[in-house]
Amino acid sequence: MTEYIIEPELRTPVIDTVDVLVAGGGPAGFSAAVCAAREGASVALLEQSGALGGVATNGLMSHWTGLSRGGIYEEILERCAPFTRSVQAESDIHLDARQVIDHEGLKGLMLEMVKEAGVRLRLYSFVSGAVMEGRRVRGAIIESKAGRQAIKAAVSIDATGDGDLAARAGAPFTMGRESDGKMQPATLMLKVGGVDIAQIHYLRGFEQDWTVPHGSLQALARKELASPAGHVLIYPSTLPGTVVLNMTNCSGVVGTDPVSLTEAEIACRRQITPILDFLKRHAPGFENAYLMAVSSTLGVRETRHFEGLKTLTEQDISQARLFDDWAVTKAYFNFDVHHLDGAGLDPTGAQEGFSQKKGYSIPYGCLVPVRTDGLLLAGRNISGTHIAHSNYRVMPICANMGQAAGIAAALCASQRIEPRDLDIKTLQKALMAQGVSP
Repeated sequence: MTEYIIEPELRTPVIDTVDVLVAGGGPAGFSAAVCAAREGASVALLEQSGALGGVATNGLMSHWTGLSRGGIYEEILERCAPFTRSVQAESDIHLDARQVIDHEGLKGLMLEMVKEAGVRLRLYSFVSGAVMEGRRVRGAIIESKAGRQAIKAAVSIDATGDGDLAARAGAPFTMGRESDGKMQPATLMLKVGGVDIAQIHYLRGFEQDWTVPHGSLQALARKELASPAGHVLIYPSTLPGTVVLNMTNCSGVVGTDPVSLTEAEIACRRQITPILDFLKRHAPGFENAYLMAVSSTLGVRETRHFEGLKTLTEQDISQARLFDDWAVTKAYFNFDVHHLDGAGLDPTGAQEGFSQKKGYSIPYGCLVPVRTDGLLLAGRNISGTHIAHSNYRVMPICANMGQAAGIAAALCASQRIEPRDLDIKTLQKALMAQGVSP
């Protein structure tokens, strides 16, 4: 039987009232806040950590994986260029050097961009509840060192990844894979120095391999690294003699459960020393490698999928479908399903075998919860299937989702209408003015 503490009635101070409230400061939330403010809306942006960027910064993600042509993503790349050095890349690394992330540089750039736009930024602030009026979200309850407070808004955007605000507002969702609720594994990214870059091979996908003196590096990893670790992913860094590793792995993680997250953090950290020892033994160029940094946040790939007015499917992506109510266009990646029970690519995924090269669109309806008003979704929590999510969850696509959600929220706030009632042509006109085209 659960024991409960009965609390007295709370008087929560409202510390701000804005047109648009954005919860979550990752690529989706950052982009939503900046773009809403540029439309003339008053905007508050909440982030639970001490930096913007989410997995791109705190998560030590190696690069902006995937693509989304046009819009704020390309602006971010342009503005990153001055502090992103040219990356010495091998012929099998098809990366624009600007896509390789300078983590500290990106943190600073994002702070500058939100300040330029006039966004009211609050770091170290955790969304713990929704301010509700019937089925309409009127803002968020936040917790911080200052205690329990509230911010009210005409329209709110949930860009928390896990959909914390939407869940607390009662928006319906499912968890993970439709058949059994299983979710993709979690990872702690590693930055490793002391590497002789001239000797190494970058491995950017599960199906790529490196023949080392003792044989196939991927096969050796499966044999010597304890499951669920056992794959090798090596990416460039902006720092000389440094690489980023995507090799720790923890399956069965429930990213909305702090106990599960704690266990995953411990499990991934226990894998770090064996991974480094493995590379020193087998991978030329890693003989003198040492650990420089571990991501300060666990990389959670999948949790809640909310039910929207529309749901993006894997068939929509495979067919390069252009929706009439497009909000994101020219999105491109693959079905990057990390094995749900072990290392490497899941049998349901497709990387080298992903054949759709045209890109696809995401409809506005995927950003609008089906039964909750005053709220938009942006990022990996939008309405989509488990397989479709493995494609659209990457950061460039999430950034342009945020752009669409931010502009839509600003338009709704100025017109005093619900997101479901927004004229899609008005949104598309604003997006096209910013370089997004069908």
